[in-house]
Amino acid sequence: MNTVINVSGLRKSYGSTAAVNGVDLEIKKGEIFALLGPNGAGKTTTVEILEGFRDRDSGDVRVLDFDPATKGHAGQLWRDRLGIVLQSTLDAGDLTVYESVSHFAHYYGSPKDAREVIELVGLTEKSDALGRTLSGGQRRRLDVALGIIGNPELIFLDEPTTGFDPEARRAFWALIKKLRDEGATIILTTHYLDEAEALADRVAVINKGQIIEIATPDQLGGRANSLATITWREGDVLRSERSAHPTDFVKKLSEKFTGEIPELSVKRASLEDIYLEMIGGTHE
Repeated sequence: MNTVINVSGLRKSYGSTAAVNGVDLEIKKGEIFALLGPNGAGKTTTVEILEGFRDRDSGDVRVLDFDPATKGHAGQLWRDRLGIVLQSTLDAGDLTVYESVSHFAHYYGSPKDAREVIELVGLTEKSDALGRTLSGGQRRRLDVALGIIGNPELIFLDEPTTGFDPEARRAFWALIKKLRDEGATIILTTHYLDEAEALADRVAVINKGQIIEIATPDQLGGRANSLATITWREGDVLRSERSAHPTDFVKKLSEKFTGEIPELSVKRASLEDIYLEMIGGTHE
């Protein structure tokens, strides 16, 4: 099964408001796929439908070749194949890390080994520590441990590094890549554009209930072919020029100077620049 998620014509309204308005989506096995969009764009509703926690009004949805709207025992068996890490952390402050993970393992038919999962998320030295004594980053790692103890094929990560310092975020990125390398498909929602760029194989931008574009981070919105901005200093003046051929421009510019071009920089549009343009310039 190469396609893990297949969505066609997905719609969900609340009264007269269309939260999801005709979304089409295909996600391949082994991808890290980021869903980007401002608050109220339809991200949460879409993901909750994919997770089976919210019913759709119409459209075809298959997740791991299964309809998430299916109720009863079949739906529960399907959910055992998912790992879901929400924004809010489970309050298990009076349990140790090992107790929490081993307890959650009992909810699944074929769980991973609790000690191996704790090692995978980098909490071996905290195995006997109470949940309430963990730092924010360590608590988030515990959340991931609880989300993957069931040996999931598909993992949903909702704003996984909110509140992390830069060092903790990059350590967490390494963990996410390791989960992908071990065979999991990962759906990531985030407001951090650098996070999406560092992790995602592809990104989808959703706004007003519709997918605007799906592409790799470097190709989104024509980014790879966007005009480059060249800046340099001439005397007391900092000058800039936009060009589709920055290398040629810099070569010609170098003829004006002996030695290095003062304060030279060449920059194409960042993922954040493209994203903000696509959603109309609003960003949380």
